[in-house]
Amino acid sequence: MSRQLLVTGGAGFIGSNFVHHWCQNYPHDRVVVLDALTYAGNIANLAGLEKQENFRFVQGNICDRSLVDKLLQTENIDTIAHFAAESHVDRSILGPGAFVETNVVGTYTLLEAFRQHWQANSQPTNYRFLHVSTDEVYGSLNPDDPPFSETTPYAPNSPYSASKAGSDHLVRAYYYTYGLPTIITNCSNNYGPYQFPEKLIPLMCINTLMGKELPVYGDGKNVRDWLYVGDHCSALDVVIHRGVPGETYNIGGNNEVENINLVQMLCQLIDELAPNLPVRPAANLITFVKDRLGHDRRYAIDATKIQTQLGWIPSVTVTEGLRLTVAWYLTHENWWKPLLSQEYQAYYQKNYVF
Repeated sequence: MSRQLLVTGGAGFIGSNFVHHWCQNYPHDRVVVLDALTYAGNIANLAGLEKQENFRFVQGNICDRSLVDKLLQTENIDTIAHFAAESHVDRSILGPGAFVETNVVGTYTLLEAFRQHWQANSQPTNYRFLHVSTDEVYGSLNPDDPPFSETTPYAPNSPYSASKAGSDHLVRAYYYTYGLPTIITNCSNNYGPYQFPEKLIPLMCINTLMGKELPVYGDGKNVRDWLYVGDHCSALDVVIHRGVPGETYNIGGNNEVENINLVQMLCQLIDELAPNLPVRPAANLITFVKDRLGHDRRYAIDATKIQTQLGWIPSVTVTEGLRLTVAWYLTHENWWKPLLSQEYQAYYQKNYVF
């Protein structure tokens, strides 16, 4: 059975990778992307898809209820894959209001529109509302704590994670109150092609290529579980097709790495793959900076549930994924250079204290 998908935030990092994955694997499905094209949304991320008959791009905001209603009805949408979010912790510290508006109010707008659309069509059992969330809603782990599971209590520590926690709760409530077929996924840190330069891995790649400092927060010993974005997309594919409405699935890469070790791995890869670096070895650029406010010490995902119940496991190790990612940034300077705007430079100078 073919699907008609509305992908919110489909011009962003994870969303665009998902759209490419879906269009490649399910060419007979209809894919409509709704994206506001804020600073982190980039129409270039979807290059090559605009000529496909079953693809449509719409620039707009998920808080625009009339637009969402119109798209659901005219495109006969049966599946929402909801990626649209303000997602950078540092920006949420500088300006939390946008995170509440997009992540909470925007998610509510989508849920309410999809509920009425679903009810108007006699509540079909094949409809799905996939809400893509983060492991940051669970808070921070100590070194010896077990990884986050789907039953870990929420304890968000930043405006970003708090806004995502709020949206998770709304999605869950719409399932239990209305029976709306919603599914929540909470993933660990993603990396790969099309990631905006403010995030750790592209920031390190691009700064190295430009001979700029590589800012590492605090002592660099914060631990993250790294998930290659292609693996994340394959997991979401499985969840849409086989996931159970009302359930939550944690998606992790089984790759816990300290930030400083990750940066050193990136430096070694760039030294190997880029022969004409301004500074060599790249590790000479590593610079420790003032720590982020409320910086969570460790994240880790227990992905047992999705592995045992849906049969998904990650296929890309962090070593393999970082090599693929570094190679992509090395060969896509025409993609990332235009993103280093005056606004981005101003944010960068405000955020990092050298």
